[in-house]
Amino acid sequence: MGFESMADMEKAAAAGKIPLWKAVMEEDMKERSVSMKETMDKMRERYQAMKQADTDYEENLKSFSGLSGGDGANMQRLVREGEAVSGGFMGMVVTRALKMGESNACMKRIVAAPTAGACGVVPAVFLTYEQFYGIPERTMTEGLFMAAGTGQVIARRASISGAQGGCQAEVGTASAMCAAALTSIRGGSNEQILSAGAFAMKSLLGLVCDPLGGLVEIPCIRRNVTGAVSAVACSDMAMAGILTRVPFDEVIDAMGEIGEMMPGGLKETSQAGLAVTETGKRVALDLAKRNQTPQC
Repeated sequence: MGFESMADMEKAAAAGKIPLWKAVMEEDMKERSVSMKETMDKMRERYQAMKQADTDYEENLKSFSGLSGGDGANMQRLVREGEAVSGGFMGMVVTRALKMGESNACMKRIVAAPTAGACGVVPAVFLTYEQFYGIPERTMTEGLFMAAGTGQVIARRASISGAQGGCQAEVGTASAMCAAALTSIRGGSNEQILSAGAFAMKSLLGLVCDPLGGLVEIPCIRRNVTGAVSAVACSDMAMAGILTRVPFDEVIDAMGEIGEMMPGGLKETSQAGLAVTETGKRVALDLAKRNQTPQC
């Protein structure tokens, strides 16, 4: 059944004198009645799928709507030319977040982390961190347990659905998962890990879900970039000893409450926000015309 709260996860880790990620792994072993090897292999399989999705990105592929495609390659060229002010590491985080979001829009295979709409955050940071710092794949896989456990608690206490809680529930959750997991991989204390997750979620509280034409493309893909970049910054703050004043569980509960208060038009219905700008209306009209045209 997983953990009811991050505090429960922390208690389980303390009782077993094990890291938070391992408490999540052991809970999975218990819940699914599998061995440590089986649960590690399953998580490694997910990480390999993230890597494959990154490798399989196609620069010239466009989504059916024509709204997405090629931007990941454009960003990568800027980084390779040394023109990215954000630098090599962060430039590649941005690049990979764009690539993953575009691949999702183009119906290619991705890993929902925790959802397809937020699929770019965790792999963008994880793959880039492994690449730049030479981290063993097993360590990165262990970090995914921390990410998964964090996402499970958020899903239980609040929501990971844009239709229920807005984009704060999707990209906000992904960013919190990523920040906590990255801090775990970096050897942060439990307090630092939970602070990083809390920082990331606090940074995106209230983020609405208002996609143009009802598609998970604009502004969703760029929001994955925001979530990924924020996760790195939040991990750095926590590793610097900056700690959250509001416990992570309370931040999660606040997110859930905000989602309930959010108008329905801002929860994936495309009835408000960017979706009803003049450009948004044109996109919706164009898509409607396309859908009425017989496809060969």
